[in-house]
Amino acid sequence: MHLHKDLEVEKLNEAIKKDFTGKISQIPPIKSSVKRQERTREIYYFDILEKNEKDALFIVGCQAGTYIRKLIHDLGQKLKSGAHMQELRRTKAGPFKEDTLCTLQDLADAFHFYKSEGNEKFLRKIIQPVESAVAHLPKIWVFDTTVDTLCHGAALNNPGISKLNDSIKEDDTVAIMTLKDELIALGSAKLKSGDITALEKGLAVKTEKVFMEPGTYKSQQKQL
Repeated sequence: MHLHKDLEVEKLNEAIKKDFTGKISQIPPIKSSVKRQERTREIYYFDILEKNEKDALFIVGCQAGTYIRKLIHDLGQKLKSGAHMQELRRTKAGPFKEDTLCTLQDLADAFHFYKSEGNEKFLRKIIQPVESAVAHLPKIWVFDTTVDTLCHGAALNNPGISKLNDSIKEDDTVAIMTLKDELIALGSAKLKSGDITALEKGLAVKTEKVFMEPGTYKSQQKQL
């Protein structure tokens, strides 16, 4: 972040803590892919790491869809100093961190090694299973007999649930899993964990995105 006026770190931190941490209102910048209307986003942490005159290095953890350059601009406006983004580096997205990154050249080399040597070791290291993308989400596991219905987009009702995490809150995004820890779908929890457990019959999760192909478990059941 480049400040248009030199400010003390204490003044920066005071403004960040008061107005730019937690729930904030933000209008996307003019050059953006979404409609320019005010929306709420959450800033989980916003810490100044070091400062050199008008340049400040910081780390921010935020809800998806937060515009960092607009966050900096708004902070500059609040401080009546002006500020703009000088450089941005994404170090984490969901469960993925920099140590899981690879280049397209890495992928090409791994694929070439697989084709020429028949060894998929490096390819499997780079191409992670889809379950890795939901490692950070609360989960609900369902019985095998429930899987195919969910694959066709049905909501998750009880009975049908085998077990679940105890930290689920209403409206949380949850991952619906098979008992083999395979991702079936993502959905929005309609109840918190305790209420889902106590539910004998009725809606637990509204399915929003299905990843498993219909017939996957029906085919497996026929083979048994």
